[in-house]
Amino acid sequence: MFFIILFGVVSLFSDMTHESVSSIRGAFLSIVGASAATIGFISGLGELIGYGMRYVFGRIADRTGRYWPMVILGYSLELIAVPALALVGEHGWIAACALLIVQRMGKAVKKPAKDTVMSFASFQIGQGKSFAIQELLDQIGAFLGPVLLYVVMLFRTSGTTFERYSFCFAVLLVPALITFLLLLLTRTRFPHPERFEPTPTEYVPFRMRRKFIYYILGIGLFAFGFIDYALIVMHLSRQGLFSDASLPLIYAGAMIVDAFSALIFGFMFDRRGALALVLSTLCSVAFPVLIFGFSSSVPVLLGVAMWGIGMGAQESILKAAVATMVPKQSRATGYGIFECSFGLCWFLGSWLFGVLYDFNLTAMIVLSMLAQLAAVPLYILSYRAK
Repeated sequence: MFFIILFGVVSLFSDMTHESVSSIRGAFLSIVGASAATIGFISGLGELIGYGMRYVFGRIADRTGRYWPMVILGYSLELIAVPALALVGEHGWIAACALLIVQRMGKAVKKPAKDTVMSFASFQIGQGKSFAIQELLDQIGAFLGPVLLYVVMLFRTSGTTFERYSFCFAVLLVPALITFLLLLLTRTRFPHPERFEPTPTEYVPFRMRRKFIYYILGIGLFAFGFIDYALIVMHLSRQGLFSDASLPLIYAGAMIVDAFSALIFGFMFDRRGALALVLSTLCSVAFPVLIFGFSSSVPVLLGVAMWGIGMGAQESILKAAVATMVPKQSRATGYGIFECSFGLCWFLGSWLFGVLYDFNLTAMIVLSMLAQLAAVPLYILSYRAK
């Protein structure tokens, strides 16, 4: 439990850094010259690289057993790229996109190894509970980061909007450095986390079983239909319902919903299994129509809260389910396949929704909702096979 909490605090400061960027990414890219289709494409491409490469790094982690070096390298790339956005020029949307891709690559390097060492500790506590606690701490950071940006933008009234955003990125160097120091402390305190799960650790090739295939198809549909927040924040910025300074605060609210929904559904997963996956999907499925189908603040904020529920499920119980399906000896590969599939589908969905946003908003809303609902029967089939 101490390991889970300490690693969760590392994630807290890490999320303060990179989730702050997520709260203003779409608006920032729009300011520096990117179109809606470009924002959708880059958001999806970032997720494709960030998730797709996890299969490769998952296999490397399984074969070498060197989980900590992978985690530290991934965090380093991720934490360097975010403050570097402060150096992007006023029309440097290409450079900004490149840094965002580097940030997602860092996540690709670290995530399979990180989720695997977390799953070792969850062996003694419960998969749903462990990943829920991790996600709760994660999302406290994801809440505090955008709040920090809100405060910075509130007091930094001089200069253009671009200059205020650049200053915000520079401020994020502080939580980035704290993250790295805490990560080294955790590595020193727990050099062999694989010992939490006392089963053989020799490499065993991954086998694709029927239950896992159903599950991958289900999470693929969910990812395809789950609209990236970059497109949401760009929409809110264009609609003018909220001020630029309040956009990080809205994202912070979504992260609080994310944190507590992850905790609730994580505990439910340990008791009810597939029911937690089904209920979390049904609770979030209507967010596209509320956010993109209304022009008043109340339904939009409700839609953002429902989006937060979906994110909570994605970051906790979707990962916990993999730990119940894949043996320890090839689990990093299992996480790599899971996240590669998720990222590919998210890329395709984000790109398509970015195009549809400009041409047919109704089609975008309907397609998003149908794809998420189509995941539900596949979750059920997966657990029946299990």
